[in-house]
Amino acid sequence: MQSPAKERDEAAMIADVLAGNTESFHELIRPHERSVYLMALSLLHNEAEAEDAAQEAFIKAYRNLDRFRSESRFSTWLIAIVLNEARARLRRKQPALTDSIDDTSEGSVAPAQLTDWREIPSESLERQEVRTLIRRALASLPLAYREVFVLRELEERNVQETAETLGITIASVKMRLHRARLMLQKQLAPQLVSAAPARRRRFPWF
Repeated sequence: MQSPAKERDEAAMIADVLAGNTESFHELIRPHERSVYLMALSLLHNEAEAEDAAQEAFIKAYRNLDRFRSESRFSTWLIAIVLNEARARLRRKQPALTDSIDDTSEGSVAPAQLTDWREIPSESLERQEVRTLIRRALASLPLAYREVFVLRELEERNVQETAETLGITIASVKMRLHRARLMLQKQLAPQLVSAAPARRRRFPWF
C-alpha cells in the first residue's frame, strides 16, 4: 500500500508537470518504470517490443496526464495504460485473438487441491530450468487470466487495484486468479515433479 506521504508527493509532481515543468514527469514515472516494463514483457514475451510498449505507455500517460483522477493510484493508471498498449500490439499481430471468458462457469478446468504457487520450494525456483518452465506456463495462459495472475501474484496488487486496472469486478478478479492458478498447477505439476521429486511428499498438489 502506498503511503499518504508518497501520494502527496505524486500529487505535487503531477501538478508540477501540468503547470509546465516537464522534467518532473521523469521523476514521477521513475519508481514505476520497472513495473510497467515487466507488465508489457509478461504479455508480449519480447524484450524489444516490451520496451517499445512501455515507452509508448509513458508517452500516452504524459499526453493524458490531465485526465488522471486521484481516486485511483497513479501506478494503477499507468499499468492500465501499458496493458491496453500491449493488448493492442497482440491483436495487431493476431487479429483473431480473443479471450472469451464466462466468469460464472467452471469451464474446462477441474477443481483441485490448491496450494499457493509461491510455496514451490525456493531451491527449485532458483534453478534455471524450473524458472524457464514457469515462464513458458505463464505465457500459455489465456490473456485475461495472465493479466490477473501477473497483477496479483507478481506485481502484488490487491484485489481492488487489480479490478480497477482491468476494468472488471472484484468477483471476476478472484475467479480468474483461481483459474489461472489451476491452469498453471495442471501444466507445471508433472514437470516440477521430475525437477524436484524429493519434494513430492511435502507438496501433495505436485
